[in-house]
Amino acid sequence: MHHRRARHQHRCNWFLGQGKFFVAPSPHISTASKLLGEIHKQLDSIVLGKTEVTRLAVTCLLAQGHLLIEDAPGLGKSTLALALAKTFGLNFNKVPCTNDLLPSDLLGLSIWDSASQSMRFTPGPIFTQVLLADELNRAPSKTQSALLEAMEERQVSVDGVSRALPNPFFVIATQNPMDQVGVSPLPESQMDRFMMRLTLGYPSAEAEIALLRGGDRRGSAIGATSVLPPDALQSLQSMIEKIHLAEPVLKYVQQLLSASRNGATRPLSPRAGLALIRAARAEALQSGRDHVLPDDVQAVWSAVVSHRLGASHDSLAKGAQLAQAVLIGVAAP
Repeated sequence: MHHRRARHQHRCNWFLGQGKFFVAPSPHISTASKLLGEIHKQLDSIVLGKTEVTRLAVTCLLAQGHLLIEDAPGLGKSTLALALAKTFGLNFNKVPCTNDLLPSDLLGLSIWDSASQSMRFTPGPIFTQVLLADELNRAPSKTQSALLEAMEERQVSVDGVSRALPNPFFVIATQNPMDQVGVSPLPESQMDRFMMRLTLGYPSAEAEIALLRGGDRRGSAIGATSVLPPDALQSLQSMIEKIHLAEPVLKYVQQLLSASRNGATRPLSPRAGLALIRAARAEALQSGRDHVLPDDVQAVWSAVVSHRLGASHDSLAKGAQLAQAVLIGVAAP
């Protein structure tokens, strides 16, 4: 962490010396950074020993993306999702994805209301601010498609009527590793709908001892209270658009995209570049800056592109290797 801060300061000084950025962040940026610091403090007390993962998850939420977590059962995926919702003061629903889950089980359906003598729409669990789609790769393809279309459009269409989803709307989908029984990979076009793919992994020895001593962390997540005042998240999300992206950093992102197209089976699209920029801006905001540095791009790079570079059946580690190979081949400004 010390080396990263020193590298950050070096880059910041270089850009400031070129006259690209302002020295002091605005008061709004400073206030946002303090609020986000409180958020991370609470998340770190619930999800033990996973500071980097929780930071990236917050980055994804701030950037208005959706998150895919791939991991074995029992490593805290549901706890992380619930902790995020509670900490940000958002409504939360969990949908266990089974092989008989219908699109209507997720979206809702219209039923006949004898009292009013008309059809009445009953919303499904997707009408929430944070949706945990647990074990998405066990769901039928039609149900997967219904969810991913809603993620893209931020609305659902039932019986020919479009209904807007809540704002903010954040999907955290989990999937089990491909070597488990009863799972099938998400199509590559659907994987691209997720801004990030992460893995929690097994805890460190220190974190595991603390977890074993204190018991299941889900209780801590359930009892967590909101750190943010009402509507603060939407204000933070709107600030992302105002984070400055200098021309050298923009060209750096384009060069990374271009480098991924040199012989790759799944090169990065402009959509991946837009997701990378939004995530880098959110990372800059968390660091208390009103401008993006190359370090911000590098910090979110693997999480944003690893599932786009690798085939859908590839492990996260394989995708991360491909992402790292591209990253080291492009010189940062």
